Amino acid sequence: MGRRKIEIELVTDSCTRQVTFSKRRTGLFKKANELAILCAVQIAIIVFSPGGKPFSFGHPNVESIVHRFLNQEKAPDEGTSKDAESRDESKTDDNLNQQILDLLKRLNAEEKRGEMLEKALKAKRAAKGQPPIDQLGLPELGQLKRSLEDLREKLKDCIDEKEVLSAILLLSEQQPKKENQSENWV
Repeated sequence: MGRRKIEIELVTDSCTRQVTFSKRRTGLFKKANELAILCAVQIAIIVFSPGGKPFSFGHPNVESIVHRFLNQEKAPDEGTSKDAESRDESKTDDNLNQQILDLLKRLNAEEKRGEMLEKALKAKRAAKGQPPIDQLGLPELGQLKRSLEDLREKLKDCIDEKEVLSAILLLSEQQPKKENQSENWV
């Protein structure tokens, strides 16, 4: 469907609200990180999910920003050792924040991949005239389990075979090198 402008109002469905929260939280944290890096500002964001779970983002970290806000401290002077330490902490926090953002992106990608695989599995089962997995009875589930275990064993055997062939190939490549080295020593 692509991007489209939506009217900003409360999402009524709780599942959709949770998904919307997760996606927009990631975007919010990403924008906050960009603002902190581009403008050299200190920023803290604390949000609670619809389920009540807290999430936070801080640059350099949430605790120092909240402490500064509550105590109305002024920023340390440039050139002091504390400032150098905070810049080092800031770089470390930038790296950690970037890693978190990268992991969130990977998590979202894996969730989408899982959804696509689930749809493909349902479509494949439907094409074969088989009911969806969640509608299978106990005997059919047992049969499916056995077939998946057989597939896993076949995959293990195939991987083992490829590892053996790879080791043989490495040994065969190293053998002429050793013979050439022994000729050079003579």
